Amino acid sequence: MDLDVYLVGGAVRDGLLDLAVYDRDWVVVGATPEMMLAKGFEQVGKDFPVFLHPKTKEEYALARTERKVGVGYHGFEVFAAPNVTLEEDLIRRDLTINAMARSPSGDIIDPYGGQQDLHNKLLRHVSEAFSEDPLRVLRVARFAAKLAPFDFKLAPETQSLMTQMVQAGELSDLTPERVWQEVVKALNTETPSVFFSVLDSVGAIEVLFPELFALHHVTQPQKYHPEGDVWNHTMMVLDAAAGLSNDPMVRFAALVHDLGKAMTPEALWPKHHGHEVAGVPIVVELCERYRVPKKWQQLASRVTQWHGLIHQGLKSIESDRFRPYLKPVTYLKVLKGCGALKDSVGFENVLLACKADSQGRIGFESIAYPHIKFWRQMLNAVNQVDNQKVIQQGFQGSEIAEAIDRERVRLIAEFIQLY
Repeated sequence: MDLDVYLVGGAVRDGLLDLAVYDRDWVVVGATPEMMLAKGFEQVGKDFPVFLHPKTKEEYALARTERKVGVGYHGFEVFAAPNVTLEEDLIRRDLTINAMARSPSGDIIDPYGGQQDLHNKLLRHVSEAFSEDPLRVLRVARFAAKLAPFDFKLAPETQSLMTQMVQAGELSDLTPERVWQEVVKALNTETPSVFFSVLDSVGAIEVLFPELFALHHVTQPQKYHPEGDVWNHTMMVLDAAAGLSNDPMVRFAALVHDLGKAMTPEALWPKHHGHEVAGVPIVVELCERYRVPKKWQQLASRVTQWHGLIHQGLKSIESDRFRPYLKPVTYLKVLKGCGALKDSVGFENVLLACKADSQGRIGFESIAYPHIKFWRQMLNAVNQVDNQKVIQQGFQGSEIAEAIDRERVRLIAEFIQLY
């Protein structure tokens, strides 16, 4: 017999929004595992009745229901049987816009008002079962970021339910890996700040990212930061980074670059001298808590520590004229601290995050940032050092590195004199 198969979830939603569909998920109604295996499907996993198509390798899941029996992502009892209906399968999903199906003939099966919510641009939960999975708080925030270009908003009742879940301590059941997966997906959207703003609106930022929450109400000099506190600035920098780079690693570095400002004693506000160095251990702790890849942590730490001096590398003397401002030895210190001498591509990412920092301010969104070209040219000048020529001068041991650095400083001095 032929299988009763329906396209479900995000593929249906994105198709109705005329978005590109990259992944397709299918639900099979009225079938058994034996029937799927007989047709050449390959079963994957032990907890869920999910199968891979023999040719396309797309996932086909038997219609199923779920019941919360424990804590965490795996604390569900799954029931799959031929008598589970499509509507029963769809009601266990998170949002109405994700609880639609498309039949082989193209008909939309929409028992919970997903099409109306698409029209109204609402993110609304399907049922009270939403509250059984705390990961859905992050998923809804991510969908808000993904669909921000369409002006989607949270339904008031869904925002209220998410807030209740946070206040009930449900987020404590989330594993670091699951949280980080959602963060990475959110960072890959056009306006990732929406993800964090939604989480903030339901109280989840304070629970999951207290380092970011601490940026609220931390003042900055009005002249340079008319956007307000460090939280507002950070959200603008994050979106600026999204406009400059498709690399989520760069966007993450932009997100955490100013965490050190929360460490400034309030009596010293709105100035934040030394916030760069103060922020590094905070970035490291956050990365370790969520098991962020070391490469991400390294870039984030470098941007956090060195963005101030990279900005200061050029000083504006007129509206469109700049001059070098630091000592040659300081320029070399920055280049070495950013790993630029060994990893020029990584240094480019540092510079992009710094540009985002400069443009992530109200009224400064399109400001020129000649620093990138300047630092590139300086790195090129430093790389002209002939190491073998230095070694041939008879230096031994640590003297060699010192002599090479002296030559680098000389080349930097020559470069900034001619700039």
